Amino acid sequence: MSTFNGLPSHALLVHFIVVLAPLTAILAILCAVWPAARHRLVWLVVALSVLTAALTPLTTEAGEWLEHQVGRSPAVHTHAELGDTMIFFSAALLVASALLAVIHLRAGRGRSLSTALSVTVAVFVLAAGVATIVQVYRIGDSGAKATWGRVALVPPAPKS
Repeated sequence: MSTFNGLPSHALLVHFIVVLAPLTAILAILCAVWPAARHRLVWLVVALSVLTAALTPLTTEAGEWLEHQVGRSPAVHTHAELGDTMIFFSAALLVASALLAVIHLRAGRGRSLSTALSVTVAVFVLAAGVATIVQVYRIGDSGAKATWGRVALVPPAPKS
């Protein structure tokens, strides 16, 4: 999967990750701290986390293909190294959403978790969510600098 409709697939796939990962993280955090939200949104969070986890390796593989096409500048190298870590954050979100689903299912059966365990899950979801949002920003920022950094250095054309 190198190109789609003449464009590098990475440039298209990355937009899914940039939207889905933070959205999933925010919804997971909401579900962790607000039981009414968990009751309504937990299965959406699970589905979004599965989709994010599935799209992450496709996006990084497409990025590696693109890296071979454009060459490995220091900025591209930094972006690629950061991008390779995204799978760990996507996996953490997947685990977080699975834990939320377990809490939801147990509560539905009248078998709630202990307070300590519920708080531990909430802290894990919060940590995974915030870390994912921060990492998406870091990866995106390095990618933008790798792509557009030179454009900012080019002086504007003189006006006629």
